[in-house]
This record gives sequence, C-alpha cells and structure tokens, in this order.
Amino acid sequence: MTYVLVPLLIVLMALTVWSLLRGVVAFLRTTREGLERGEEGVREMQLLQNRMMFNRIKFQGLAIVVVIVLLMVGGKN
Repeated sequence: MTYVLVPLLIVLMALTVWSLLRGVVAFLRTTREGLERGEEGVREMQLLQNRMMFNRIKFQGLAIVVVIVLLMVGGKN
C-alpha cells in the first residue's frame, strides 16, 4: 500500500508547489498589468490567481489525507 501512497504523496506535493507558483505569478502579473494599463485585462489574471490558489488548497488537503492514511497503515506494522 505504501508503494502506491508515497508516489501519490510526491505527485500531490509537486502539484501543490506548481499551483502555488502559478498563483504567485498570476498575482505579480495582475499587479504589473494594473500599474501599466490600468484595470484593463486584470480581471482575467485575478480569476487565474483565484483558481490556482483554490487548486493549491485542494492538493494540500489531498496530500494531508494521504499522510493520514500512511500513518494509519504504518501504525499497523
């Protein structure tokens, strides 16, 4: 079971970091575009930022669930 859960945990952690980085980049682009062009085009980047941050929370939650399952399985050995 751990042979499946550990790679799954690694993938979920990587997806968490990826979503965090994309969210931060979207935030920085929103700020830069807001300063350069006013509010035009900023809404799309804000939606991307919100979507990426929601994905980050989702992947973190799934990773925590996998850790809990690993701890439960590891306690039985």
